[in-house]
Amino acid sequence: MIHLARASLRLSSARDHPEPVQALKAICAAPTEQAAAQALDDFEASGLGKRYPAIVRTWRSAWPGFTPCLAFPPITRTVVHSTNMVESINSRLRKATRNRGHFPSEQAASKVLHLAVREQSNPEARDANHVAAHWKEALSRFSLFFEDRLGIQWHQATCKRSLTRPP
Repeated sequence: MIHLARASLRLSSARDHPEPVQALKAICAAPTEQAAAQALDDFEASGLGKRYPAIVRTWRSAWPGFTPCLAFPPITRTVVHSTNMVESINSRLRKATRNRGHFPSEQAASKVLHLAVREQSNPEARDANHVAAHWKEALSRFSLFFEDRLGIQWHQATCKRSLTRPP
């Protein structure tokens, strides 16, 4: 989503950026695909859409790749549409490997990366500001959409077994 918005803004004049940003926010924040299509049609019919038809063409060509994002709730979209979290994780991984210098084996490197990712998702209280806002809520939504990919189902089954065992 963010790359599509950035590509759109490259096609317009910098002095006009506030107007297309508001129109693109209406498209991205739409609750349904039909509402997003209506917002795009409204933008196309507006004077700004007529002045910058390349923006409309960009959105129309990217529409099949954009619409699956609309299946997520708005709070999850805010986590997904930005690249800040991905860049933050990549920065932490680079820092973890750079500080170690040389690894004796591939397994050693993967352990360091695993620990860095675990620290990123569960920081101590002093480092709590480094976790993306709303990440836990987004993770719970992802577990509903992608339960076969996250491995949370196995964890829940393990917890249920441990709770149902007799003492």
